[in-house]
Amino acid sequence: MYKHILDYCQSTKTTLVAVSKTKPISAIKSIYDEGQRIFGENRVEELVEKRNAMPDDIEWHFIGTLQTKKVKKLIPHADLIHSVDSKKLLEEINKRSEAADVTTHILLQPKIAKEESKHGLHKEELNKLVEEIASGKYSSIKLRGLMGMATFTDDQSIIKSEFDTLKQYFDQYQQLDTLTQFDKLSMGMSGDYKLAIECGSTMVRVGSLIFGNRKYN
Repeated sequence: MYKHILDYCQSTKTTLVAVSKTKPISAIKSIYDEGQRIFGENRVEELVEKRNAMPDDIEWHFIGTLQTKKVKKLIPHADLIHSVDSKKLLEEINKRSEAADVTTHILLQPKIAKEESKHGLHKEELNKLVEEIASGKYSSIKLRGLMGMATFTDDQSIIKSEFDTLKQYFDQYQQLDTLTQFDKLSMGMSGDYKLAIECGSTMVRVGSLIFGNRKYN
């Protein structure tokens, strides 16, 4: 299945993030040996542990909800943080990145789903943060794009509408001359990655279709 997904992504020029959360090193190594070099984790400690155990040519993406108290530990290890969903978190990432003398690449996460359980910035908050970043307020942050999570539903029309909304935001901000390298639209997971790509996604986060279903303690 991995090869099928990879071929589809390559044919559509879409970046594939293999979501390896909860999966052992052996499973990651197996996909790595097939050529995968971008993996996604949603727990800071797990990402750090796996990064230290795996080859250096892997790009590690943090895709889960990030607590401000864990930012300091994550900063040296995440190549891209997808889930920046508040000004408080953005400020903490900038502060810790400045202290570590690094530039951290991030995606802002707008709230596009109706579900209360889904995190994200409302449009007014999003506009304000993009404006502040574009003005150079956060010197140790590089805004690379947006990330979104659609409603968990079988109704494809709802999912498509939410993806279309996120794509509109993305297109709007791409027009800003002061945002350089704003080129990543991370939307779509195992159940909807093809629809996401049709709606303009440049990066999909696929886990269970590659690694199988997860077992949580």
